[in-house]
Parts: sequence; structure tokens; C-alpha cells
Amino acid sequence: MPGSSKPSSRRAAKAPAESSRAGERIAKYLARAGLCSRREAERWIAAGRVAVDGAVLDTPAALVDERSAVTVDGKPVGPPDRRRVWRYHKPRGLICTNADPQGRPTVFDSLPAGLPRVVSVGRLDINSEGLLLLTNDGGIAGSLERGDWTRRYRVRAFGQVDEGRLARLADGAVVDGVAYGPIKVRVDRMEGRNAWLTVSLTEGRNREIKRVFESLGLAVNRLIRTGYGPFLLGGLARGAVDEVKEKVLGEQLGRADRRR
Repeated sequence: MPGSSKPSSRRAAKAPAESSRAGERIAKYLARAGLCSRREAERWIAAGRVAVDGAVLDTPAALVDERSAVTVDGKPVGPPDRRRVWRYHKPRGLICTNADPQGRPTVFDSLPAGLPRVVSVGRLDINSEGLLLLTNDGGIAGSLERGDWTRRYRVRAFGQVDEGRLARLADGAVVDGVAYGPIKVRVDRMEGRNAWLTVSLTEGRNREIKRVFESLGLAVNRLIRTGYGPFLLGGLARGAVDEVKEKVLGEQLGRADRRR
């Protein structure tokens, strides 16, 4: 990931050659190159970190193509590769950011050598584990995050289980003034005061399951994501990465596009 230093030249540029040649918006280009999301690319542009053909941009409306010389923080950005997605079995104890001020280990520090620059599709918090999708295309990441993909989890929770209250979560819940969408819960088995549950939802807000369960008197002490839409954790070993076949990826993304 490019660093935080800015290019030495501050020569501002409007959208270069926008009227003379076709291309794609610079934010989309950077996202497809796996550097960041489109929204983050727009912030980089506003901060003067992005240049095209030697001119620092001051607008995200700039169009670029294969002939454009794009840099971030003075470092060249190559043309986007074909879109790719990987399944990753995230262990506990890793955070889903590229750098952490507290020095905690990150997912990106732990990936196998040889992987291109990737971004995660959404996040799992430091104490959560299981399936995390990675992609070299920030546009795909945004599309998968915004889509109505079902997220599935195996959850262990401590406390008194009230199956009636859990069933009512299928109609949604309001916790501390925050409205959450439908959550489907199945009780699989009890281990003393701990219950193993299968949970599915489509929103996937930050700490959603833990907050909703806490409102029911249940303390989540293990959370494993087992599926994200059609992509499954399966028998993928902890810490392992497996690329989704190009044909499968094309089929699933095509179905997502048709649903919208």
C-alpha cells in the first residue's frame, strides 16, 4: 500500500484530456488496481496524493486509460489485473486494517507470500474468525459489501437461551436506538451454560451479532463466519488462502448484478 507522503509536485490538474479520449474515472481505476475503495481513492485525491501524467489531481472526475501514467505518493500504479477473489480463513487475534497504531498484527501481515495487493470484503473484528473474502479489485469489494449477500456464522454464547426471543429476531431488533434487520437463529446444541448457534443475516453491521445477543443476556465468546453469499469456508485450514475460480466468480457476480 502506498505510504502517506505526498508527491513533491503540487501542480494541480483538472480532469486530464477528458474531452479528447475515453477512459474510466480515476477512483474506479485505483479501486480496480486493488489499492483502496473508490471512496478512499476520492479522499486520496482530495489530499493531493494522486497524480496523472505528472500532474497532481484536484478532482475525482479525471479519466484515465492504459496510456495514463498514474502515481500515488509518487509511486507508479500499474494497470489493474483481472478481477480476482480469494477465500481466507482468518484466525482470531488479527485486525482487518493495513496498519494499526497500536501495533497489533493485521490480516495483511499474515497473508502468504506471492499474493498481489488485496483489500478485504468487509471486516471481522479482532476476536472473530472464519471466512474473509479478499480481492484485488476495490470495486468488487464495494459491490459485495453493499449487496444482500447472506452472512452465516457459528456462534457460541454464554447465558440463558430463550428460543422464543431468538426466533423473534427474524423480525429485526432495536438495540440502544439502533434498528437491525432480520437475524435468523437456530440452536444447535448446549454445552453447559454455553449454546452453539447457527446465525444468518444480510446486514453485517459492526459487532451486530454481539450487540443484539447482549441485549438478550447472551455473551458471545466465539464467532466463526462460515459463509458469505455463495462463498463458503468449508474445510479451509486456519490461515490458509484459496482463490475462487474465475468461472465461478464470473457466474456469482453476474447473478448479483441481475438481482439489482
